[in-house]
Amino acid sequence: MSTSFIPPEWGQSLAETIFPDVQTTMNLFGIHLRTVSTDWQYPIHDHPQYEINYVLQGQQLMTVGSQSYVQQEGDLMILSPGTSHSSRTIDGQSFTYFCIHFDIDDRLFLSLLERLNQVIFRQSSAVAQALRPHLLKIAQPIDHTDEHIITRRMRLQAAVFELFGVLWEAISNEAAGLAPASYAHVEMAHQIAARLQGIANRNIVQLEATSDSHYGIDDIAAELGISPSHCNRIFHQVFAISPRSYLSNLVLHKSKLLLSDQRMSIQDIASILGYRDIAHFSRQFKRWSGISPSHYRKNQMVMPSECKA
Repeated sequence: MSTSFIPPEWGQSLAETIFPDVQTTMNLFGIHLRTVSTDWQYPIHDHPQYEINYVLQGQQLMTVGSQSYVQQEGDLMILSPGTSHSSRTIDGQSFTYFCIHFDIDDRLFLSLLERLNQVIFRQSSAVAQALRPHLLKIAQPIDHTDEHIITRRMRLQAAVFELFGVLWEAISNEAAGLAPASYAHVEMAHQIAARLQGIANRNIVQLEATSDSHYGIDDIAAELGISPSHCNRIFHQVFAISPRSYLSNLVLHKSKLLLSDQRMSIQDIASILGYRDIAHFSRQFKRWSGISPSHYRKNQMVMPSECKA
C-alpha cells in the first residue's frame, strides 16, 4: 500500500532540496531489432502510439503519408500516432533497423513532440547523434537468461526513460531554433507547473478561493514577469487545463496517497494538507472525486482482498 512523504515541521530542517514529483506512466509496445530479407516490405499501416525507427545497417525506403524517405544508416525517424507509413528494401539490399512504439502521459513531453514538423533526422543531425548511443545500448542483444523477467523489464524501462531524457533535451534545442515563440510558451508553462507543484508540496492550500489569485497565480505571474491572464492562457495552451485545476489534481493525488496509509487519521491528513478542519477537507475531496475520504479509504482496504478472490 502506497504512502506519502510527510515533511518535518517548519524550522527543523538544516538544509533541504525538493526534487520534482514523478507521476509518469509509460507504455512500450513492439520493441524489436530486425534484419530483413532482400525483398522485404511492410504494407501501409498506422498505430495509436509514437514510433521511433532507427536504421543500424543498410538503408530502407520509408513512405510516410505521400512522402517517401530514403532512411540510411544512422538516420532516425519519429512518427506521430495515426500516421500512415510503409517500408521496403531498396535495390534488393538487406538492412537492419530498430523500432520502439510508445505512449506516455507526460503532457509537457507530448506537447513538444506534437510541435515537431520534422519526420526524419539525418545521421549528421544533433538529435540523431545525441540519441545514437542510447538506441544502440537498448538495441544491443544481451544474454539475459540468468535474469528474472521483472529485472529485464525494469532495466528496459530505465534505459528508455534515459533515452527520453536525451530526446527531450535534443528536440528542445531543435524546437528552440525552429519555433522560438512556441517553445518559449512550453518552457513558461513548465515553470508555472513547477511552482504549482511547490505550492502543493508546501501544503499551502486555500481551496475555498473563487479565483486563481488565491492559489498563487498572481505571485507566480509576477515572478515570471507576465500578467495573471497571460499566465493562465499559456498554461492552458500547453496542459489543456487551468492552473487551478492542475493544482487541484496535485492535491487530490497527494490526498489519496495519504489516505492509503491506514496509520494516519483523516483529521491528521486534513491538517497536513493545510485544511482548517476535517469537514473542509471532506467537502473538497468529495467535490473532486465524487466520494468522501472515508469511503475512498474503505475502498482501498477492500480492493486487495477482492484482487485475491
